[in-house]
Amino acid sequence: MQIDKYKVLVTGGASGMGKQFTLSLARDGASVAFCDVNADAIAAVEAEAAGLPGKVKGFVANVAKEDDVVALVKNAAAALGGLNGLINNAGILRDGMLVKLDKEGKVQKMSLAHWQAVIDVNLTGVFLCTREFAAHCIETQTRPATVVSISSISRHGNMGQTNYSAAKAGIVADTKLWAGELARYGIRTGAIAPGFTRTPILEAMRPEVLEAALKPVPLRRLGEPEEMYLAAKFIFENDYFTGRVVEVDGGLSL
Repeated sequence: MQIDKYKVLVTGGASGMGKQFTLSLARDGASVAFCDVNADAIAAVEAEAAGLPGKVKGFVANVAKEDDVVALVKNAAAALGGLNGLINNAGILRDGMLVKLDKEGKVQKMSLAHWQAVIDVNLTGVFLCTREFAAHCIETQTRPATVVSISSISRHGNMGQTNYSAAKAGIVADTKLWAGELARYGIRTGAIAPGFTRTPILEAMRPEVLEAALKPVPLRRLGEPEEMYLAAKFIFENDYFTGRVVEVDGGLSL
């Protein structure tokens, strides 16, 4: 189905890759509802989207909170006149080693709070949003419909990212699982696994640190948010694609 036929909900849609997804979808004629926890950022994206072919409407919501997600899907569908697309993009980082010795020889441990915060947003949020989106599509007999979830190259296991790697690996597993469960309702699923991508987090890194990170990348550069959008667009428009992950990582292997 062509992208301009979609009514898409984008989570974490006011910054980074999520902002790219929101604006690129609207430029291509799709209607877009997006959420974020930052009301000012939402207003800025809505202003930037003014005049684009597709309608854009933002909502404040925390994808880790069940009540927020239930209300988000209901309100997004009402604003767009239905939903048939979802991009699970919202995510956070709380990087750290599982355990390590500090300079004084004391053992430091990743806190349960840092583990749980990342799992809550990056994995439970995907579960809640996909569950509510799928329920909406089934209840309204909306088909076809498509779910795109953002995983990461870190799903293979990246040192210093115990929590993040676990969440991103879980997304890929659930994408495959949900493809089987939801196909009978006309819902396809797909995941994107970006490598190092130009976002505010990476752009804030010291140049020498970023240069070292890019050395193992065959293409020797960051991925661009627009390149991640092209992968999402492929999943949305290819009706024979489901249950798989598209790797967009410049050839990097972890």
